[in-house]
This record gives sequence, C-alpha cells and structure tokens, in this order.
Amino acid sequence: MKIDFQAMAEQPMANFKGGEGVMEAKIHCAGKDKIMCNRLEPGASIGMHRHEDSSEAIFITSGRAEAICDGVRETLAPGQCTFCPKGSEHTLINTGDADLCFYAFVPYLGED
Repeated sequence: MKIDFQAMAEQPMANFKGGEGVMEAKIHCAGKDKIMCNRLEPGASIGMHRHEDSSEAIFITSGRAEAICDGVRETLAPGQCTFCPKGSEHTLINTGDADLCFYAFVPYLGED
C-alpha cells in the first residue's frame, strides 16, 4: 500500500505527550498500527511516555536529536534510528538549530 505523506496536511500537536513546543504530524493509521511523518521545531520535544501495547522505531531524516529510552541517552543524526521496545519508556528532543524531521513506526503489539 502506498502512503503519500507529501499529499497530507500537517497536524500541529502542541506539547505532545507532555513535551515542549509543537510537533507537526502527518499520520497514517491502519487499525491500531501507525506510521507518522513528523517534524519538531528547534527546542521542542515529545514528552516521556511508556509504550504498553506497542513498540516504536524512529528514523531521523534531518536535524539532530537526543533520544532517551529506559534511561539510556543516545544522540541521533540523519540516517540513524532509535528503537523503543514494548513496555519501555522514551522521549525525543530536538537538540539542533533546525527542524527535526523523522518517521515513527508504531506497530500495535497488544492482545485483541
């Protein structure tokens, strides 16, 4: 299935998951699974949150970030990915001077 993120309008999400600033999101949902094309402005973040029924992979396309998953800090650059397993807690912070652009893949792993 083709997903055309360029044809989608961005949805502003202020203080996403309790984070700072605004995340602009383009979201494709298939049932409980999600694929998102997101943008965080400089200094913005996604708040610390736990994935009870899913994992999440975040692939950076531009900008600089810091990811924290279960207390482990990682610096991320374009072409790099971070993975948050089911049951883990994580956050993502734009640490650069430009927008942070990334894809987030959130497959539902709970029980139906």
